[in-house]
Amino acid sequence: MKTLRVLTGITTSGTPHLGNYVGAVRPTVRASRLPEVESFYFLADYHALIKVGDPARVQRSTLEIAATWLACGLDPEQVTFYRQSDIPEIPELAWLLTCVTGKGVLNRAHAYKAAVDKNTAAGEEPDAGVTAGLFMYPVLMAADILMFNAHRVPVGRDQIQHIEMARDMASSFNHLYGAHFTLPEAAIEEHVATLPGLDGRKMSKSYDNTIPLFVPREQLKKLIMGILTDSRAPGEPKDTEGSALFQLYQAFASTEETTALAQAYADGIAWGDAKQVLFERLDAEIAPLRSVYDELIQNPAQLEKILKMGADKARAIATPFTARLRHAVGLRPLDNLTDTRKTAKVAKAAAPSFKQYREADGLFYFKLMDAKGQLLLQSSGFASPKEAAQTIALLQTGGTNALAENPTLLPITADPETVSQALRYFSEAAE
Repeated sequence: MKTLRVLTGITTSGTPHLGNYVGAVRPTVRASRLPEVESFYFLADYHALIKVGDPARVQRSTLEIAATWLACGLDPEQVTFYRQSDIPEIPELAWLLTCVTGKGVLNRAHAYKAAVDKNTAAGEEPDAGVTAGLFMYPVLMAADILMFNAHRVPVGRDQIQHIEMARDMASSFNHLYGAHFTLPEAAIEEHVATLPGLDGRKMSKSYDNTIPLFVPREQLKKLIMGILTDSRAPGEPKDTEGSALFQLYQAFASTEETTALAQAYADGIAWGDAKQVLFERLDAEIAPLRSVYDELIQNPAQLEKILKMGADKARAIATPFTARLRHAVGLRPLDNLTDTRKTAKVAKAAAPSFKQYREADGLFYFKLMDAKGQLLLQSSGFASPKEAAQTIALLQTGGTNALAENPTLLPITADPETVSQALRYFSEAAE
């Protein structure tokens, strides 16, 4: 049974490089094969419009990133793989979230603050060159996540703030209109390396120091041979610490292979030989993927068909969920007019609720209460509030199945059907 929803996207603003592969594509493809994970992968082409003004580049990048994910083993039959702009419910949700998000929250977004600080340092107007798209970026990202009620979102540390903002928006909406959204958690992959580029700095398009993932074999070799190294001669011991060559090799090699290269560094391997070792190891992993990638790039119609299939799967979730959200906020047909104040009051009174708290033993607990305050379900203790919140999220989306599979919970009520009905309430709200 799939009990965990994981969602991630890549902005279609450039050509995938080795850093994208090691930091995002490879680990997410591996995670997509876990039996308990329901995976959502998307091409963030709306986000690309914030930073790219070249339509042809956005289209080409969409093609390249789609082909990259599939060439690296993503199975569109087993995951939901779609293009962001094919889901019109996402920008609609972004507007609903905009209406519950304080401007002060967005003022604190790192990207916006960095732009303002740069302008201030240059003596310009604080908002010079800042588009509303850049300012609203966190809301669109929250809509990407909350549309599918993702439990976890794999991100780098620089994106943690955006997940926290998505949680804030979800909480604000839930408070006003009822429990519709699961609060997402950032999934930080501590073991995923940040690769250095050709000049030793972090591999990044903004530094123009990237190694494109699927360049032809000879071009890959030429790029690797051009990686910056120090002036130590053959036979002179070399340090692995701070060596871009060694870090790149380590990201692809086994522990045994890495140990062998470290010894070769200590023995004074020539830089040219070290680069040849790196090239051969990289090409051994990339070459089989490159052949699949080249075939896909030559068949954009096939990629379009796959993305449309993914959009149909995504919209099977997004369309009915958006209809419920529209009803919740009052966007309703007039031929079914009711006393909305009375209806909302009754619905709120009848809704079960989770209460999370900390006891004197230092552990964190939660309980499920019915509308009258009767205890339905009591948890055992958790070491952190995050663990308790994650378990609540599983119950809200997995219902009684999650309850049956989770040994850390202690049902208290004598009426299992009442608990089942309460959990169904949250499961249906999260669909």
